Amino acid sequence: MTNSDSAPAGRAARPAAEESLIDGALADQLLAKAEAEGVELLGPDGLLSQVTKAVLERALGEELTEHLGYEKHDPAGRGSGNSRNGATGKRLLTEAGAVDLQVPRDRRGSFEPKIVRKGQTRLDGFNDLAIGIDCEGAKQVLGMWVGASTGESAKFWMSVLAELRNRGVRDVCILCCDGLSGLPEAATTVWPQVTVQLCVVHLIRASLRYASRKYWPALAKDLKAIYTASDEAAAAAALEAFAEQWETRYPAIVRLWRTHWQEFTPFLAFPPEVRRAIYTTNLIESLNARLRKVTRNRGQFPSEQAALKVLYLAVRNLEDYRTPNIGIRTSGWKQVLQAFTIYSKGGSPPHDRHDHLHRRPDAPRRTQGSRVSRVLPPTAALPSPVGMRFTLGG
Repeated sequence: MTNSDSAPAGRAARPAAEESLIDGALADQLLAKAEAEGVELLGPDGLLSQVTKAVLERALGEELTEHLGYEKHDPAGRGSGNSRNGATGKRLLTEAGAVDLQVPRDRRGSFEPKIVRKGQTRLDGFNDLAIGIDCEGAKQVLGMWVGASTGESAKFWMSVLAELRNRGVRDVCILCCDGLSGLPEAATTVWPQVTVQLCVVHLIRASLRYASRKYWPALAKDLKAIYTASDEAAAAAALEAFAEQWETRYPAIVRLWRTHWQEFTPFLAFPPEVRRAIYTTNLIESLNARLRKVTRNRGQFPSEQAALKVLYLAVRNLEDYRTPNIGIRTSGWKQVLQAFTIYSKGGSPPHDRHDHLHRRPDAPRRTQGSRVSRVLPPTAALPSPVGMRFTLGG
């Protein structure tokens, strides 16, 4: 009997179901063993997390076997010039929660896994945040976005920045980022006059990765002479002095600074008080660290929307008078604002505004004494954008 014969009259026949990769018997065995050992289905050490770990580690092992060209313990690998060399621990955030993986290595260091790439920390996509500083110096989260697990592309950043522009951010003077792929290109497309500033803290950290730990204090001291220079000419002279001292031992560090020099120097045009506001993405990193604490012990979320709801409520909870970074005014903001007005090549100075003039009536509102929390939902229009600065981070 065919499907069309068995289907009731007037109802379309259902297509044959695809065969599942895991049959019912295997699923029953796993569930029975988990129940016998008292293992929960969900959670950090739950059954789903363990299955995800086993499958990923098995797949990584097969990738290494394909890379080497012989199975583990196979005599054919003797004299091949490359072999297995243990494994490296790595924590990966997946839809089943955080999973601690053992990623295999080869002796030559030529193995590049594809399933879980080097540097990848999330498998299911991850959140990006934008924090805005309005004309009164008050910080507020402008939105949250989920990026693809393969990494953010220029197309992804274009959609994020276009949304912010459509919501009111008509111009951006300086964009401080930590080397995110595609972000500078997208920003210069949406805001042609934007100046890209590389996060100096990330540049210093990247420099120290090339060096032995015992040289870190000396390197940090010599690098400080570069990023605290009075102007670009003095910074260039400090870089040359640094190169004379360290290029023989660590040529990669000198090459790193010379390669990113154009993205490093914009903040040198400002006085020290203003530099502190634009030379690092630590503000967004601080918020991300707090959000990770909120999600770390939850294991997994039933959906992407559920995760965003938890993060949204966490931001609302953080944005009160006790939080040093979110929801209060930036220190020395008047000086910063004047410098931005001059730097923006003739831009008109922003007008004085009050909270009730640039908070949407339908935006979530929570009273903390005399303060009002102003976390804006993704669809809300932004406050007046004149002089607004925002920082992106992942």
